[in-house]
Amino acid sequence: MRPLKLVPDNTNIDWLRWRHWATVLSILMVIGSIALLATRGLNLGIDFVGGQNIRVTFAQPVEVNDLRHKIGALGHGEPTIQQFGSTRDVAIRMPVPDDGGDDTTARVTAQVRGVIDKNYPGATIGAVEAVSGKVSGELFKKGALALGLAMIAIAIYIWFRFEWQFGLGALLALAQDLLVTIGFFALTQLEFNLNTIAALLTIIGYSLNDKIVIFDRVRENLRKYRKMEIVTLLNLSINETLARTVMTSLTLILALGALVALGPNVIFGFSLAMLLGIVIGTYSSMFVGNGILIQFKVGPESFKAATTAIEAPRGADYKAMP
Repeated sequence: MRPLKLVPDNTNIDWLRWRHWATVLSILMVIGSIALLATRGLNLGIDFVGGQNIRVTFAQPVEVNDLRHKIGALGHGEPTIQQFGSTRDVAIRMPVPDDGGDDTTARVTAQVRGVIDKNYPGATIGAVEAVSGKVSGELFKKGALALGLAMIAIAIYIWFRFEWQFGLGALLALAQDLLVTIGFFALTQLEFNLNTIAALLTIIGYSLNDKIVIFDRVRENLRKYRKMEIVTLLNLSINETLARTVMTSLTLILALGALVALGPNVIFGFSLAMLLGIVIGTYSSMFVGNGILIQFKVGPESFKAATTAIEAPRGADYKAMP
């Protein structure tokens, strides 16, 4: 029985003929994400802003404005109420209590529970989370620091392993992946919490691995086909690693798609961020990183010759420079 091949041997697709359109698309996505962050901002979870988060499942669909009015009458500040999953599942986020103590948190939770039990018979209170304002501020700083250090370390690693052009290309491509994913959270107003930070760090790892595989093949081909045009050589490198890219991305997309559709609500944001990041990361590996190599005129002279130059492989329509 012959093994299934999603990508045929000797695949010869001119991917970079779309590089100009891809550049325009990338610029529009980045500008749109920055604009959304500036105008709408992120719906930060209690991990970053502090407060209490109470998840409630009602016996029947609930009117959000009515619930907000009843809980706001307790006098502990304006609650933020969001439906998730269905019209019966609600997340109630309360501001940080004035003294921030555990006793106050427990008292506020008990009062909210009393309002719900009195006005909505059959409602079930699930998870109750509480984070102080001081702790939330530290979590936000550490999360941002983790992302920043990861990006810097990646740029340095690729710079030393390849050349500075490759490091810059990977860094800009990763920055686009993160900005577009964060911009999606600003657009949808999904809760941005520590789970999302974990998803972003995972996206960085996956996207970096995908880019290094392609860059490594580019480096090999630069040493091997020293008379080949750079655009043709980049297309060759993408096609040679296409089977690995398709299999890895498709496997992750299927798994994450199942988690988004059928998984628990508590990891919905994480799963959705991962799914979007995998798609954007695969796109940027093929177009953004390689497009930057073209802009910086990377060529065979970027590396010392390791082998004697040979002709392009037979059976493929690749053009070499005279």
